[in-house]
Amino acid sequence: MRKMTKQEFFNSFKNQAYVNQLEKIERKLEAKVNETENNTEITIYGIIGDSWWDDSVSASDIDNLLKGITGDVVINLNSPGGDAFDGIAIYNRLKKHDGNITINVDGWACSAASVIAMAADTLNMGLGSMIMIHEASSLVWGTKTEMRKEADVLDQLEEGIIDIYMTKAKVSREEVRQMVDDETWFSASKAIEIGFATFIETNVEAEEVTNLRNQVTKLQNELEQYKNQNQSPQQTPANRGRRVIF
Repeated sequence: MRKMTKQEFFNSFKNQAYVNQLEKIERKLEAKVNETENNTEITIYGIIGDSWWDDSVSASDIDNLLKGITGDVVINLNSPGGDAFDGIAIYNRLKKHDGNITINVDGWACSAASVIAMAADTLNMGLGSMIMIHEASSLVWGTKTEMRKEADVLDQLEEGIIDIYMTKAKVSREEVRQMVDDETWFSASKAIEIGFATFIETNVEAEEVTNLRNQVTKLQNELEQYKNQNQSPQQTPANRGRRVIF
């Protein structure tokens, strides 16, 4: 088995609609202490994997970063995925961290990055963000025996990844396995529906304005109903004493 090039990795996606946008995600790995919130904020952008890609973030990078961090961690994630084993290693490293893990999906959490997202105690989806899960893939050159062995490895790798998804999923294992086989993309609301995500981040100011407008409209409707209920029909000489039959 040989490791994929960056282009081969993107070509492995069944749905090519978002590949151009995913390819443009630049590597960014940084951490800063937020004294006000008493936590550490980490940004993980770019491809997940070892250093054969210059724009990648590896499990070793995350391990080294977390060694100097105590307490709660907030991760801002935007990644097309990459190496499955690095994604699993980062997941397990985050799960071992002594502190609450909040992950904000700023844009994408695809492939190996979707595995990392499952490490969150709280997973927030940004507006318009997406999660994608799919089959594991590799490139093999060799005999039919070697190819069958590699297929067996991929089967076992997928079972381990499904184990991770099932720590969050509200559906059956068979349903998740089918979603993996089909390559499934989840919007923010769908990610919450299946159990992968916890919240959708919203524009608080805009939401407050909308709520105020709804309250004003409700009060206006109630006032109109009150006026209608208390308005008695006026009697005129023409209708006084008249009996109307339907």
